[in-house]
Amino acid sequence: MLTPRQELILGKVVEDYLETGQPVGSKALAADVEWGPSTIRNELAMLEEHGLLAHPHTSAGRVPTDAGYRYYVDRLLSQPAPTAVVAAPPLALSLVRHEVDEAMRVTTATLSQVTNLLAIVSAPPIETATIRHVEVLLLQPQVLMVVVITSTGGVSKRVFTFDQPVDAGLADWGASFLNEQLVGMGLGARKLHLRLADPTLGIRERGFLDAISPVFTELADTSEDTLYVDGAARLVSDFGFQDVTQLNDVMTMLERRVSLLGVLSAALVERDVYVRIGRENETPALRSLALVAASYGLPRQSLGTVSVIGPLRMDYDHAIRSVRAAAHQLSRFVEDVYDG
Repeated sequence: MLTPRQELILGKVVEDYLETGQPVGSKALAADVEWGPSTIRNELAMLEEHGLLAHPHTSAGRVPTDAGYRYYVDRLLSQPAPTAVVAAPPLALSLVRHEVDEAMRVTTATLSQVTNLLAIVSAPPIETATIRHVEVLLLQPQVLMVVVITSTGGVSKRVFTFDQPVDAGLADWGASFLNEQLVGMGLGARKLHLRLADPTLGIRERGFLDAISPVFTELADTSEDTLYVDGAARLVSDFGFQDVTQLNDVMTMLERRVSLLGVLSAALVERDVYVRIGRENETPALRSLALVAASYGLPRQSLGTVSVIGPLRMDYDHAIRSVRAAAHQLSRFVEDVYDG
């Protein structure tokens, strides 16, 4: 634990360094506090001993270490009141109820713009969705298209070709039966198969359902987790990678969806914002960067994450508030969509 004076000095060093990018010296600090340069130099030396500050060889000033940033984030940033999540910086998201994909894109782009960082949003996995509506459309006498709309706004369609012309009445019956039996159900293949295998149906109806059932039973199996990324060019240009290998590692991580999902999965179980600074990140590509993430979803189920990645010298207060606000707004949106 630091003394109140040490905490004040550490906070000023971090904030000055975030603003200027230059090592902070005792003379600069003395202008803002009541203690003289000699007292401040002594406290700076103590903070360096604690591993919270570093002393570049070319400068008399100090810069925060990863541990210094961590102490600043955990202890010195003001904690919001319970209602502050709603009042956190408005992102002005224009979320369209039936367009979940668009909501994710808008969130990602807006978050990147307001923080000037790389933003990543993971969409709800398809297995958390339910069936909202089914359409059975007769395109030609022997060609049928089945459209499935999920509670997350996703649309899946598949075209079936039959050896014989399909009776229009049978197609209409199929649409009615499928909506009656499947609307509100999750996309698990086993449960859907049980609903479709109704022993009271006639041979003709059962044969028809067997023919079109793959559109339902394969829906979850063929889905892929979706990530929305915005601001990659900004990260590369603003961070100024000194090591080409590190740059390649970051670009590879962004290209590999599975790798990114693994990085973000830890945030799904956090109650509030998840922050990892520098070497706290297990992924080598992120060990000179900082990650701020938060989960969003339903009251009892996290569905995805909202996150930003940037240099260690990021505005943590603004990043945390912006990520928290975006996650809160997406939570309200998906609650409305899932319950609608």
